[in-house]
Amino acid sequence: MLRRLHPIQPESFAFTPANYVWAQGQITKYPAGRQASAVIPLLWRAQEQEGWLSRPAIEHVANMLGMAYIRVLEVATFYFMFQLQPVGSVAHIQICGTTSCMICGAEELIAVCKELISPKAHALSADGKFSWEEVECMGACANAPMAQIGKDYYEDLTADKLRDLIARFSKGEVPLAGPQNGRYASEPLGGLTSLKDHKGTGAKYNGSVQRAVDIGDTVKRIDGTEVPILTPWLGKAKPATPAVGTAKEPKPGARQVADATGVTVQEAPAQSVGTPEPKVSAKPQGLDAPRDGKADDLKVIVGIGPKLEALCHKLGYFHFDQIAAWTPAEIAWVDDNLEGFRGRVTRDNWVAQARDLMAKK
Repeated sequence: MLRRLHPIQPESFAFTPANYVWAQGQITKYPAGRQASAVIPLLWRAQEQEGWLSRPAIEHVANMLGMAYIRVLEVATFYFMFQLQPVGSVAHIQICGTTSCMICGAEELIAVCKELISPKAHALSADGKFSWEEVECMGACANAPMAQIGKDYYEDLTADKLRDLIARFSKGEVPLAGPQNGRYASEPLGGLTSLKDHKGTGAKYNGSVQRAVDIGDTVKRIDGTEVPILTPWLGKAKPATPAVGTAKEPKPGARQVADATGVTVQEAPAQSVGTPEPKVSAKPQGLDAPRDGKADDLKVIVGIGPKLEALCHKLGYFHFDQIAAWTPAEIAWVDDNLEGFRGRVTRDNWVAQARDLMAKK
């Protein structure tokens, strides 16, 4: 199956404020220079927010992680968990069609989807609420046939049970996930023959279903407020700051810096071993005092603390828009003139962060 970007794309993408904080928290899990390791969770969060992955969303994630666009596109197109086209506003239904489910009635479930949603997979229902597709094994063979609806597994399905689920979802209900035939988990249909105290934990439902019930994480799109933003490591370790993306692969030996728009560009590599890399620098124009007597809080930029903020003020830089407008040559000058903090502008991508802050204003 070819996996390509949808021909109709939105103009832009941005994480909600809460999701942006969540994404920044995920990036801090990884050491400096390894932010690309966060690509899958960030793509997943973008999809959870919008329902599918658009080109602007893919490029936005690439920019946050300092990755070439093509590298993030490769991830998005490789994993089938990422939807590259619009999905139903209520739920996208994934029917497992592999051996166990096929034997137990997956074809009947697919027939229901074709009847109630759309004759073709990856197409929206007439009301735009649902979409569906057939997928490979989802690891719930003991509870076949099954479907993943939104984020949850609905198991031990029949055609009638799936019809009922779709009707309830359409009304705004969120049916309880898990086995739909009364089973607690994946115990034998004939009843337990061992481990009969499996309910001794006091949990009303099995592990995955209980978790979904407890945190309310169901088919609803995530804007960052439904579930806790769990980043307990923040404040305990130095965060790895996201870099700025580039649509091109860096050349061997190239040094990457951010231009005035925050997009990473490459400086020419050194011509030969032992030859210093040519460097052009120019001092950015500063101000004698902050506009209207009030400076922006530069400490909002990750990597700038009180000392660096004071140093920026000393050099005449009080506002985000000043930093956002720096050219590569100006970045080089500031990097060389931050006493005790050389190279921090490039390392922590001040220009990109300042640009984001300006956009949020």
